[in-house]
Amino acid sequence: MANQGPPLRRSAPDAADAGGVRSVQRAMEIMSLLTEHRPSVTIREIVEQTGLAKTTAIRLVQTLEQNGLLWATSHGYTAGPGLWRWAHLAHRSWEVPADTRQLMRELAATHRETVNLYMTRDIYRVCVAQEESPQALRHVVRVGDELPMWAGASSKILLRDAPEALLGRIAATAPDGASHVATLREWIDDAALKGYATSAGEREPGLSAVAVPIGGRSVPVVAALCLSGPTLRFTPERIETFVEALRDAAARLAEKGFDHPLAG
Repeated sequence: MANQGPPLRRSAPDAADAGGVRSVQRAMEIMSLLTEHRPSVTIREIVEQTGLAKTTAIRLVQTLEQNGLLWATSHGYTAGPGLWRWAHLAHRSWEVPADTRQLMRELAATHRETVNLYMTRDIYRVCVAQEESPQALRHVVRVGDELPMWAGASSKILLRDAPEALLGRIAATAPDGASHVATLREWIDDAALKGYATSAGEREPGLSAVAVPIGGRSVPVVAALCLSGPTLRFTPERIETFVEALRDAAARLAEKGFDHPLAG
């Protein structure tokens, strides 16, 4: 057998890069522990939730604190003041233009259901804008919320032309597991054929939605424009009206020409 030489070793720069990426990922895992319902987290909780060694957790927390991303309190660590700058930048970057907001406001007022604008982020759909229904019984999500893509009218729109690998990852998060891929593909193909999608009780019992695509300059679907509310109000006649109104609104937005739904 020919001499194959010594085993290959990673160069020092490659090893350092990998270590740096790992540290960033671990830092993000720590930051993601903070939620609206858990505004602070202790070192003990970080260790338990992430599986990090205590010394590693302390080192990462200290680095985050030094950069203003965490702030020490008597109850643990909370979001630091350095995040304000990033939050301000994010708000400006993702703020819906006035005319788009006005169009959504008109839809909500006319049809008395909640209007949402959704985009895709990996295996999630993100609510980037919302106008609430004026009715007491209504469907509301928070801007910035990430919702699952294995169900819902907007998901069927956003997943058009999605690769099988992505559908597989999404299906893995569904109650039915991997077998849900076939259902997803059927829904997506039907939505592409009709030009709109509907849902009724797929993710939450009693919740229905209608969604249409908003096209961009270079892709057929940049975002999904959606009306949602209690299923009891989403009669066949109203759904037909919703589809017509949403298509008109989406066409008006697309006429402006954008590849980013929040571009002015």
